[in-house]
Amino acid sequence: MTPSTTLLVSYARYHRDPRNIATHYAGIPLIIFAIGVLLGRLQFSLLGLPLNGAVMLWALAAAWYLYQGVSVVTMATIAVTGLLVMFAQPFAQAALLPWLAVGLGSFVVGWAFQLVGHVWEGRKPAFVDDIRGLLVGPMFVTAEVWFALGGGKSLRDQIDAEAGPVARQTPRPTGQA
Repeated sequence: MTPSTTLLVSYARYHRDPRNIATHYAGIPLIIFAIGVLLGRLQFSLLGLPLNGAVMLWALAAAWYLYQGVSVVTMATIAVTGLLVMFAQPFAQAALLPWLAVGLGSFVVGWAFQLVGHVWEGRKPAFVDDIRGLLVGPMFVTAEVWFALGGGKSLRDQIDAEAGPVARQTPRPTGQA
């Protein structure tokens, strides 16, 4: 099993409720966007190249993803997180109050989605036991979107075999209160 697959399996063990997975579709991108807004304000130059904190953090995360193995999931994660950071940059340059409102607002709302999902799941977030979960989360959401689009069947089967299948919601009986 590749390092990225091992990490996805470990993370998936905390995410077997489809409602929790659904909250991650909104929560994790909002958090990444918020970090892009907030850290994008930290401007500096490195070897004459203008950079900011968000771009540097994205570059470090991208290097970490590549270290886990080059795959569809890692490359797509790098691309998607890069786009979120890029879309955040105009807000990073906004006046103080709009910058804080968008940055902190997105961060709080993103984490609220995460909290609700984990309440439904009945499990703590994966990063509580392994701080790498903060980086695996975006990979997990990217993989879940890929699965929903019909890709990655062998990866999904491997994750389900190791972590267990995603729970199916049982329909409520009709005509009963």
